[in-house]
Amino acid sequence: MKVQSVSSITLISIAAIGVSQLTLAVPTMAALLYPTQINEKPSSNLAQFNDDNPERSQLIQQANALYSQRDFKGAETSLRQLIKKYPEDAFAHFQLGNVLLRQKQPEVAIKSYQEAIRIKPKYALAYNALGVAYATQDRWNEAITEYRKALEINPNYGEAMTNLGQALWQINKRDEAVASLEKALNIFKTQSRNDKVYQIEQMLKQIRSVNDPSVS
Repeated sequence: MKVQSVSSITLISIAAIGVSQLTLAVPTMAALLYPTQINEKPSSNLAQFNDDNPERSQLIQQANALYSQRDFKGAETSLRQLIKKYPEDAFAHFQLGNVLLRQKQPEVAIKSYQEAIRIKPKYALAYNALGVAYATQDRWNEAITEYRKALEINPNYGEAMTNLGQALWQINKRDEAVASLEKALNIFKTQSRNDKVYQIEQMLKQIRSVNDPSVS
């Protein structure tokens, strides 16, 4: 079976199988949290955290406000100011990567994610984000490697498990893809994240209908 390659990807969804549209769990608002918070209900902001450093807090709040206004360039400027003051701030590099990816600059975003990982090697969110950046370029094997690294750090990272399943589907590893999506489904059920449960159920239904048109 030949899987249609993806020529474009948004930060919301990816055309994963022919005419079907599958949701990609990505490092957008749904994942922009510290690794210790990834199992919580996603926030609508770039970041939610307790920070005793007023200067750092102000810069990230500024980036939040600009991001909510879809002023990604402005958010990038704020984050670069933060990194200039705190060059070893892994979170800032991670957030910068997310903003760059929203501006369709995957190569630069990749460097930001890699820098976050250099500073903080056990950064599951950054590995998942790096995988998504590779996926925007159809670099599926590299994406899979990063998703697996994220899952080694946190086996209950549902977004990374979802992304892994879709990447496996892209390289025609259907059984592994289904297995990964079923694991993601169980993770989200355990976390009572019903919106994600519904999305994964729809993905599995679409995948199973490819070889069985009677499934509807």
